[in-house]
Amino acid sequence: MVKINSVIPGSPADRKGVVPGDLLAKINGHNVKDVLDYMYYAAETSVVLDIVRHGEELTIHISKDEYDDLGLEFETFLMDAKQSCSNKCVFCFIDQMPPGMRETLYFKDDDARLSFLQGNYVTLTNLHQEDIDRIIQMKLNINVSVHTTNPELRVKMMHNRFAGEKLKFIWQLAESGIKLNCQIVCCPGLNDKDELRRSLRDLGTLMPNITSMAVVPVGVTKFRKGLYPLTGFTKEGAAETIDIIGEYQAQFLEKFGTRTVFPSDEFFLIAERDIPDADFYEDYPQYENGVGMLRSLMDEFDKALEIAEWEGGDRHVTIATGYSPYPIICQLAKKAEEQFPQLKCDVVRIRNDFFGDTITVTGLITAQDLIAQLRDKDIGDQLLISSSMLRRDSNVFLDDLTVDDVERELNTSVRSSPSDGYELLDAIMGIQY
Repeated sequence: MVKINSVIPGSPADRKGVVPGDLLAKINGHNVKDVLDYMYYAAETSVVLDIVRHGEELTIHISKDEYDDLGLEFETFLMDAKQSCSNKCVFCFIDQMPPGMRETLYFKDDDARLSFLQGNYVTLTNLHQEDIDRIIQMKLNINVSVHTTNPELRVKMMHNRFAGEKLKFIWQLAESGIKLNCQIVCCPGLNDKDELRRSLRDLGTLMPNITSMAVVPVGVTKFRKGLYPLTGFTKEGAAETIDIIGEYQAQFLEKFGTRTVFPSDEFFLIAERDIPDADFYEDYPQYENGVGMLRSLMDEFDKALEIAEWEGGDRHVTIATGYSPYPIICQLAKKAEEQFPQLKCDVVRIRNDFFGDTITVTGLITAQDLIAQLRDKDIGDQLLISSSMLRRDSNVFLDDLTVDDVERELNTSVRSSPSDGYELLDAIMGIQY
């Protein structure tokens, strides 16, 4: 049973007399243990709730439109505790975090329910057969962190003796018609080269129910004392990985009409290769995994420039970015300057002293690195940063400093924008909404 914290006024449940403090036991005769049960069984037009109120069992009948929410709210979004990760992956970024940061940054999430609800990737290692059966019954598509289809290697990489055995769940799900998006965190000397070929070949046998795959390079910080001796990708290693993926893209495209597997943007940056055209990314199925973000940004920026009109006087801005995307951001800034003579747009690459200079992505830049490296620079009218540096829906950086702290220390205005070419150009031009 799950305690009901509140009832939305005017909702179907409110109209039928459900009140905060009631215990929800069953929906249409089915036990309810979490949000998946609640959403699945409450989707019907006719719903019967078994409620316990002060020890008394009540049955409440509700009629509503299909998929309309009953209006019940619980103590947590999931209706129970979030499931933590049972692995000790050799590449885990959380294990490479410095001490003393906020507690939530050290929580390792591996909750399959968040895969369905928020798009998180899960390893399946903390699931059991009844969980898989429920996913199949509910026809829930899922995002899976595979990393390798070699059972012994998966055990080694994830430090979980069940990791290889749980690979069978991927096959069960796919063969039952569940659609899976997959990711592989690729580590030099472990699951790259022939092992990567094996994984792509094995997963290819499950197409078309494997709908997309992303291969992303491991991130290695300076905080790896006592951890597995990993290294990041070299230029040559990144190029080889792109080429291996290209072999399977060609096979899948010929057989299924889709490339299915994609290297993340970072591979192209490390290999110093041009970002492919938009057609390469098809419908951007792995965009949130950093696949095609830069191409999308570049194309959107070009389209935005075509319709942009300058208003106002001279403007000088500085864009702070990571080492990896620095050349791309420089190209965009130059295009804007060429179109608008009133504009001066400087781009500064920020060295990641906080995590170590092997971390070159923009999203892991901290406020203290921004402050230290920009303090003596002429920033101009405004400092522009990527919203990926900030905690979602907040102005807080990874090091718990805020945008206000940066503004105060640098004595300048700071504006964040998402990875969107139109909004980046608006920020550069100073256009307000």
